Amino acid sequence: MAEDTGDADPLGRIEEVERALLGSKRVFTRKEVADRAGVPIDVAEELWQQLGFPRTGDDDVAFTKEDLKALQRTNELISLGILTPESQAALVRTWGRSFARLAEWQVNLLAEIAIGDDTPQETLSELMDAVLPRVEKLQSYVWRRHLEGAASRLLDHAADGAPGTTSTMAVGFVDIVGYTGHSKTLTDSELVHWVEYFENEMTRTVVDLGGRVIKTIGDEVLFVTDDPVSAAEVALIVTERGEDADDEFPRVRAGIAYGDVVSRLGDVYGPNVNIAARLTSVARPGSVLVDRGAYEILSGPIAEDSVDTTELPAPGEGPSLSKILDRAADELAQFSPYTQAGDYRFRRLPRKAVKGYSRLEPWLLRRSKEARSKEAKGNHD
Repeated sequence: MAEDTGDADPLGRIEEVERALLGSKRVFTRKEVADRAGVPIDVAEELWQQLGFPRTGDDDVAFTKEDLKALQRTNELISLGILTPESQAALVRTWGRSFARLAEWQVNLLAEIAIGDDTPQETLSELMDAVLPRVEKLQSYVWRRHLEGAASRLLDHAADGAPGTTSTMAVGFVDIVGYTGHSKTLTDSELVHWVEYFENEMTRTVVDLGGRVIKTIGDEVLFVTDDPVSAAEVALIVTERGEDADDEFPRVRAGIAYGDVVSRLGDVYGPNVNIAARLTSVARPGSVLVDRGAYEILSGPIAEDSVDTTELPAPGEGPSLSKILDRAADELAQFSPYTQAGDYRFRRLPRKAVKGYSRLEPWLLRRSKEARSKEAKGNHD
């Protein structure tokens, strides 16, 4: 009978994997590693908690020499003023969340390869020895490339006299239509494939047009570009794909806003991010809505006699002329024809009342007939 080594000495196998991944044996308790690093235990515990590490007992020998080096380097960054009390929590939590997700995905990927082997634990250990050093170097390379891009953008904005964390850009959301209902018809593996395909294709399209994917939020992708034209192209390309019955890409809707955006720790914030999200929430399936800022750039300056939507009547004075004209414009918008500017067509829609914005001003964006014909001819050729 063949010896079953797959489950032999699982504790020993775990310890072997731990040494391979952590770089050395566990030799310190939490107090010992904090004392040796010269870091107060409460500071060390706060850092570990923010990183998402499990809490250990006072007598648990849970830390290695590599943990000691990491804590010493962290203490050096704090001493240099790089990790301030204000930035430390958000930055460290970002590290913890990002690497936790990455680690889960990588281990699951290796496990899928190893599980078909006669000795899966041994195979998994061998794969880690062979694969992880290469993955670690690739991760460092990808991080440095993104670091260079972020630094270049920061220097560009500084040269323009703009604050380092605030810049003018287009923000776009793309949302899968009917995600909840469709996801219920799929198996777990089919759902994973569907969502990953959506995310991969979105990332490819955004990057090809010079933008950046900020994050994926379940069935939704948030991205930014330096100008509304690139954002419009991203949104139109993916919505057109979603309407093609022969394309695997899911049906989507999109919203775009243009203006000042605050960037922090790889994420973006501000009213224009919220407006893009609200536009997406009211967009019909297969459509793209843009705000006034994006419309002005895509179509050219708005006429001087356009209605000013910012003025509100003082209490007790009744409706202002501006508000009366706004209401009339909303009613007429239901019957307004498309206007064309270059490769795009626009149609002003009635204002929408959504959370945080009682008078959200959307424009429906489509390609012009000429642009569609050109595109169709190019695809045919």
